[in-house]
This record gives sequence, structure tokens and C-alpha cells, in this order.
Amino acid sequence: MAQGGARNILFIMCDQLRWDYLSCAGHPHLHTPNIDALARRGVRFTRAYVQSPVCGASRMSTYTGRYVSSHGASWNGVPLKVGEMTMGDYLRPLGLATVLVGKTHMKADQEGMERLGIAPESIIGVRVAEAGFDPYERDDGLHAVGPDGRYDPQNPRYNAYLNEKGYAGANPWHDWANSAAPEGNAAASGWAMRHAGKPARVSEEDSETPYMTRRAMDFITEAGDKPWCLHLSYIKPHWPYIAPAPYNALYDARHVLPPVRSEAERQNPHPVYEAFMGLRVSQTFAREDVRETVIPAYMGLIKQIDDQIGHLMDFLAARGLLETTMIVFTSDHGDYLGDHWLGEKDLFHEPSVKVPLIVIDPSREADATRGTICDRLVECIDLLPTFIDYAGGDAGAQSHRLEGRSLLGLLRGEKLESWRRYSISEYDYSILPVAMRLNKEPKDARLFMIADERFKYVHAPGYGPMFYDLAADPDELHDVGDDPRFEAERARLSAALAQWGLRVSQRTTRSEAQIKAMRGKALRKGILIGVWDEGDVPAELWSGYQGETGKS
Repeated sequence: MAQGGARNILFIMCDQLRWDYLSCAGHPHLHTPNIDALARRGVRFTRAYVQSPVCGASRMSTYTGRYVSSHGASWNGVPLKVGEMTMGDYLRPLGLATVLVGKTHMKADQEGMERLGIAPESIIGVRVAEAGFDPYERDDGLHAVGPDGRYDPQNPRYNAYLNEKGYAGANPWHDWANSAAPEGNAAASGWAMRHAGKPARVSEEDSETPYMTRRAMDFITEAGDKPWCLHLSYIKPHWPYIAPAPYNALYDARHVLPPVRSEAERQNPHPVYEAFMGLRVSQTFAREDVRETVIPAYMGLIKQIDDQIGHLMDFLAARGLLETTMIVFTSDHGDYLGDHWLGEKDLFHEPSVKVPLIVIDPSREADATRGTICDRLVECIDLLPTFIDYAGGDAGAQSHRLEGRSLLGLLRGEKLESWRRYSISEYDYSILPVAMRLNKEPKDARLFMIADERFKYVHAPGYGPMFYDLAADPDELHDVGDDPRFEAERARLSAALAQWGLRVSQRTTRSEAQIKAMRGKALRKGILIGVWDEGDVPAELWSGYQGETGKS
């Protein structure tokens, strides 16, 4: 470590933050000096991919260090099964309290807990239900209410906080933090994107992002000198797209970049792509007036996050923690914002599947890489192995479970003998209306992406592939999935994806070293398979069978 002391980890994750909506990534209008300062102190990775472009599945991969088809929590609301090891399971034995402030989108495996007799209120039960974290404050920031009840059955502490501050109502998260002032007797709900440019009713200091930043500071203060891994997980700039003043008015239509899309994309598109373009959110974001209203609010929410990062870094600096704390800044996926005629996330274009990733290793060994950019292929499942190695563990010894690779060597400028040649992402669209439009059974409503340094291949069961040449077509405007010129490259990536599909991913109870140590041991425990004559094997192997024989 730079000055010795506790090896803390501050793991910051935004929700739905695009990789290119930071000034350090080249955005011409959105200035993020505090996040840029993180990049100057660490390494900014330009090709970091999530393992699924949707909240829940992406986060479960990050928390387990495993691909989606390995851990099985394939979409929002699909439980992470009991028995999957998560961040806290790896870091607590290394002496780090592993704590959550904010969102996980974790769905507990209640059936599994009941089957195994795990009490939900027990320490084990809470950790199993919270993706392995000790929840200092769990808040997924999705407190919607409809005719069938609440989206999130838990009433958040944040609602109680708002009530205490004088914001009335049973759900001030919606009525104040995510709505504008009423129009007459009608609520100006943030769910209606036409209100995006209006200020949220809540004061800025009481909005979600500053609130969660303060809660993170509260935990750090209470932790004292004890080492910790704190997952500060912001809900923004995720929808509802509405920001408190003054952030709602910092940007306008002049700051909205032209959409990355072409009419050619809508001419004979891939069937799955066409179905996603037909979704309501995609149809809405295809309109320029929508983009000019929503994107300034989205930018304002990012600017607010940047300001809060500044406050948090000042807080850490005042306590001498910057020199002993690894800091990670990333997102769980991106946001199309109308690019490629799409809204939301879900598919594998860069605005959706690629995320910002900045990592600061405070140790002296990382001094040479500070302020550098790394264009290696990185996956978000690499973060957990990185944390383990940074905390003094050995991620390599856990390779039978962890499918990511530690970034510590890249952070410290080491010459690595090898690195991954491909990045993988998966998507399960079986719950979406897309599956119904395409008449797909749940088991067939899946997508797989494999990307290398130049090409991106998307396997869609039941259809031909989508394929992009990122060198010639960095904006991914031309799907060459059936272009004969790329037949060899498609075959190469298809074979690589098939090979990845044959990986050993479920033998999680024995490491490679343990498997090797077991070889040949059965002989010495009396299992003498294939022996014809006693002289066929050493005499000592018969010792267990040469007791008092021949006696009646």
C-alpha cells in the first residue's frame, strides 16, 4: 500500500450510465471533473463489457465473478440461487466488512432458503438475500406502485427520511423525488417523459444521489479503522428521467448529440433487432422531441453524480483514506437514448453493453499507470478477482468458481503472458414482449455476444447471426451477418463461442489444485481396480487386507 494501513475498497456503480457520457470519455458538453480526476489517479478501461445488458443479471455476474449462464440469475426478478458465492463470501475471510449502500436488484432465492432451513432474519439469511452484502442501506430505487401493487414490496428507508423532512405521502420517492410540481390536480409523474425537463419537487440535497452519498459517509465514519469493501450503488441516471434543480436546467437541446442511427438499420433488419425496435420505449426514443427533452435531464443526473463524487473524495481525503482505498467507478449497463432506433438497454450495441470503468489502485506498484488508458478486453466479472488479490487473497486459487481475471497486473503495468482474446455477454429476453412477438419458448429466447479486438458476433438461436466490423464500422450501423466477405470471421467467432459454451462452470466445490491432488489416491485407500494377481501392485497396498486372516 502507498502508506500502509487498511486495504479498503470503494466500489461505486451507477445505473444505466453510458460509457461515453463523461468528459474523460470525450463527451463535448457534459463536463465531469471529479470523475475525470479519478481517471487521472487510476486506469480508465475503454473496452469494459457487462455480462448481460440488464440490471439484475449484470449485477449478479459482477457480485459472483461468474457468467450469467453459470450463476443462472438471467434477468431482473430471477433469484440468485442459494449456494452461489458472492463478494462478501470472498472478502470477509480476508478481513473486509462487505457492505451495501444502494441498489443490487437482487432477488432472493426464498424457496431455496426455506428448503435449507435458513431463517431470513439470521445473518446468513440476510446475506444470502442481499447478494452477500451486509445491507447498511438497501434501496433499488424502483418504488413504483400499480394496480397489482408495489414493484418492490419493501418500503425504503428513503421514504421515511423524506416524510421526516416534511415531504408528505405514502410514497414520496415517486411524489417528490421523481415527480415535478402538479399540473392543477394532476401529478406530473416522472414516468411521463414529457416532464423530464421540469425540476423534481424534492430539494437537491434530499434527492436520491446526495442522500446515498451521505449514507456511504455515515458507514465509513462508523467503520473507524476497520477494513471494508463498500458498494455504493447509485440508482441514477436510471429512469425516471427527472432531476432536481438546478440540475434539470443545466443542459438543453443544444447539448444533445445527434443520434447514432441510420435509415438502413430499419431496412430488412435482423428479426430480433426488429422486434426490439418495435417496443414502446424504442418507438418513443425514435422521436427527436423526446430525445431533446430527456437527454438533458439524463445529463443533469450524471452531473449531480459527478458533484457527489467530488464531495465523497473530499470526505475520504480529510480522513487520510485515499492512500489506502482502492476506488472503482463503473455502471451496470448503458442506455440507448434513441441510438440504433432503440430505447433502454437489452441488446449488444456499444451504448448498451459497454460501460465506463475506472480503477484506482493506491499502491506504489500502480504509480506508473496512473492517468493511463487501457484498451484491453475487460469484463465486469474481473472486478471481484481484482478485489480478492488487492485484499491479499489469491483469486487464481478460486478459478473453479471465478470466471473473471484479476486486473491487478494491468493496474500495475506488469507484462502479462496472456490476456483474454474475447469478451462475452448474454441476454435472456424470455420475459419481454419480444419473445411473444417472435413466438419463442423461454428456453429459446436467448442471445449471446462474443467480441474480439475488431469484430462483434451475436448468436440468436433460431436465426442467423448479427455481425459487426468495429474497425470499418465503429458505430455499428451495418449488420454484415449475411455478408459472404465475412464468412470466415463469423465461423471463427462462432467456434470460439461454442468453445466458451463447453467451459467447466458448475464444478465449483473442487479447485484445479484439489483435483490434481486427488489423482491416484484411491489406490492407497484400498481401491485396487483391475488387479489380477497380488504381485501386480506394491505389497504395501495390500496392508489393509492382511490382518488376522485364516482364523476361525
